[in-house]
Amino acid sequence: MQAGTAEEVRRSWWVSVVFGLIGIAFGLLTLAKPFQALVAMAWAFGILALADGIASLLALFDKRVAIPKSWLLLYAVASIAFGVIAVANPKATAGILFLLLSFWLIVAGVFRIVFAIRVRKEIVGEWLIALSGVLAIVLGVLFLRNPAIGLLTTAIWIGAGALAYGVLQVFAGFRFRKHKPLEA
Repeated sequence: MQAGTAEEVRRSWWVSVVFGLIGIAFGLLTLAKPFQALVAMAWAFGILALADGIASLLALFDKRVAIPKSWLLLYAVASIAFGVIAVANPKATAGILFLLLSFWLIVAGVFRIVFAIRVRKEIVGEWLIALSGVLAIVLGVLFLRNPAIGLLTTAIWIGAGALAYGVLQVFAGFRFRKHKPLEA
């Protein structure tokens, strides 16, 4: 690490601490009130799905897109439909989130597999895209089988992950504060 970079890291130690404290607060709130946290997450998923759907719609007008337009349109419509429902009524969506998310994951998984097959001769590592599609389909099917347990389990894992992330960020921030640049 160069001396200038090391000094910048040392001076901005507090940014890591602030991110860590936000992560800890989010993690504790999620663990304390998992279903309320899921309402907020339902809204956030809605925003992400809307953005993805709009980007997919715009891609319909790009002649260089390697995916059949019908698949792209299906994906865009599924993403936008999920996004509109989640943003318009996040509380109700939190209750049925994993049913909607399940179908979206299955469609997204199929989309990724088709995409990976279509671009397999043009890129390296297309199998990773196909694998992400298979995993999305598996997750979607699992959520369909038991949405209530999926909701609670997901909230707990997200809360625990955010809490661990926050603690690590705080420790890292305080280590950055003590950092001394190496002599060249």
